[in-house]
Amino acid sequence: MITADTYHVPVLLKESVDGLDIQPDGIYVDVTFGGGGHSREILSRLGKKGHLYSFDQDADAEKNIVADDRFTFVRSNFRYIAQWMRYYGVEKINGLLGDLGVSSHHFDDETRGFSFRFDAPLDMRMNKRAGQTAADVLNNYTEEQLADVFYLYGELKSARRLAKAVVGYRKEKSIQTTADLGEVVEPLMRSEHEKKDLARVYQALRIEVNHEMDALRDMLKGATQLLCTGGRLSIITYHSLEDRIVKNMMKAGNVEGRVEQDFYGRIASPYRLVNKLTTPSDEEQQRNPRSRSAKLRIAEKV
Repeated sequence: MITADTYHVPVLLKESVDGLDIQPDGIYVDVTFGGGGHSREILSRLGKKGHLYSFDQDADAEKNIVADDRFTFVRSNFRYIAQWMRYYGVEKINGLLGDLGVSSHHFDDETRGFSFRFDAPLDMRMNKRAGQTAADVLNNYTEEQLADVFYLYGELKSARRLAKAVVGYRKEKSIQTTADLGEVVEPLMRSEHEKKDLARVYQALRIEVNHEMDALRDMLKGATQLLCTGGRLSIITYHSLEDRIVKNMMKAGNVEGRVEQDFYGRIASPYRLVNKLTTPSDEEQQRNPRSRSAKLRIAEKV
């Protein structure tokens, strides 16, 4: 049986929620509900008039919904935060928390295809109700499109060779399972970095399937519009692609990192950085291996 504790172990729990500087009567958003660990911690610090809206597009996460009048679950991709807050009549929020990437539940569910540890259908959709699967990408994209996916989202130097191998393999047999994908790409992996490179192949496909970078950009733009003066953004990232986007928004006020200056040469950003970078303690990394690549960035709306 899946419980909130086994569904997902929250990373940097205290540090990320401390970073929100919770106001008891404030309105907060957790854009990555998952097992509800961060949401429960936020609720524990809210007063009777405070409210928390938590987003998750995965139907499995609904099993962990919190029974609390101060809590609203939003079954949607977080990229639509601006539209949903308008729907609920919320004009401004006091803080937003995001634990990006894939939950431990997704990696551990043998049926979802997020991990090469199991032989499973190549799905990788965080929302199982819509969109193309990883198998669709592998079997339908052109060689050039596949090379772009592997290079841009997996940062793989062997992107072109991998794409060529996929196209060659699928001429004889459709690529439908993680075992099929392993048969295609493992001969091209560097023996000393095989697991790391294979993880990057899976990362690239997952990001493409779920449009993760576009969703992150949309969410950050929406959050910037919604945050009140003094409101906090507390975001946990796991790889350089998403971290770069978050860092750009917090430093420059836009996801491209385009620096704009005022008349006096000061950077005209809507944010003030609260921390440089927070990483998990050695103890947390040992307790929760998923946390090893985590980075927490916090900024305040000015």
